[in-house]
Amino acid sequence: MADRRPGRYLMAVIDGGGTLPPALGLARELVRRGHTVDVVADPTAEGSARAAGCGFRPWQRAPHLDTVADQTALIAELETGGPLHQLAVARDRLLVGPAAAYADDVVAAVADRSPDAVLAEGAVPGILVGAIASGLPTAALMPNVYLRPTRGLPLPLSGWLPGTGPLGRARDVLAPAALRLATRRMARGLGAALAAHGQPPVPDLFALLDRCAEVLVMTSPSFDFRSPHVPANVHHVGPQLDDPDWAAGDDWRPPGNDPLVLVATSSVFQDQVDVLRRVSAALGQLPVRGLVTTGRAVSPDDVPAPPNVRVVRAAPHRAVLAEAAAVVTHAGHGTVLKTLAAGVPLVCLPMGRDQRANTVRVLRLGAGVRESPAAPPERIAAAVRLLLEDPSCAEAARRFAGTLAEEARTRPSAADRAEGLLPG
Repeated sequence: MADRRPGRYLMAVIDGGGTLPPALGLARELVRRGHTVDVVADPTAEGSARAAGCGFRPWQRAPHLDTVADQTALIAELETGGPLHQLAVARDRLLVGPAAAYADDVVAAVADRSPDAVLAEGAVPGILVGAIASGLPTAALMPNVYLRPTRGLPLPLSGWLPGTGPLGRARDVLAPAALRLATRRMARGLGAALAAHGQPPVPDLFALLDRCAEVLVMTSPSFDFRSPHVPANVHHVGPQLDDPDWAAGDDWRPPGNDPLVLVATSSVFQDQVDVLRRVSAALGQLPVRGLVTTGRAVSPDDVPAPPNVRVVRAAPHRAVLAEAAAVVTHAGHGTVLKTLAAGVPLVCLPMGRDQRANTVRVLRLGAGVRESPAAPPERIAAAVRLLLEDPSCAEAARRFAGTLAEEARTRPSAADRAEGLLPG
């Protein structure tokens, strides 16, 4: 869309760890195309936003993360206790409790920066309320697989395959309906924020997506599952494969010539130190070179390294993957799609969040194997050995890399869709 005049975007997001780099990858591409992007986000995201060429404005009234330690504390609170407790914390700390504050901040940022369109975090209702209230074309960003409960799709985050047979198909009708019903009470909690910005109530937490011009699902349609009941404003725009700015550098290669195995778990806290230690020990049993990236929330000093393993806080995964023979990962969406785009097979150790859903998609492709995150080093080593000795997973990963490359050439990207929001 080179003939379109330069536009101005407001991007309103939270620093959710792996959800931030895809959003900023989109912002970086829009800046490259000559547009202006102002990012409203947690202060922890300021350096990355400016590295992408964006302006920056921190959340004011809305809760925000000033440090990685703040982020770790919030994640620990969100992921402690049983499902009902976790849901209550998410409701109070993110989804409903601060909705009015997020909405007010987005409206204020729109007044301050005068954008032509808004790119909004799709998982935070208050951000969507403010974006929609602006009256500007809004795209909701979903930097993972499609997570709205939808008839004909397995329950989001469940790790289920699409149902087959009468019982399976019935499950994929009833389970999403039950989840939407369960969020109705929470949706009533958005009433004050919606009313303050002249908007009618919503029947559930997901209905705000229907008020957006577009919902940009930042993954491959061939990786995700499909249903004819997905709304028409939903578009799979392919993965954003940029590494975060803090993962730059070229001093990461372990010495030697043995096959390179990359280990990558969450870039933020997920209580992953013990997993990293067992994976490091597993690689010590194999004739490989291991590279363990701990992420910002874990010190490399906390992960003992055998002689053939190097432990670093971060490395440019796209460069590493160009040389890697296998990846051991928690199966976060960004790591999985970067690995598949490089044609490298995976050992998936799903620990929670969206990771079971990503793992089942990897297994469906035949591009990797699953092991328990609680597995001892011997079992993890056996899984890695299988990938190195049996070429079938690597062949499947390379085939899917071709699919991703073809989609990137032939389908509208997130930046293309975002440019379509601009006035003609």
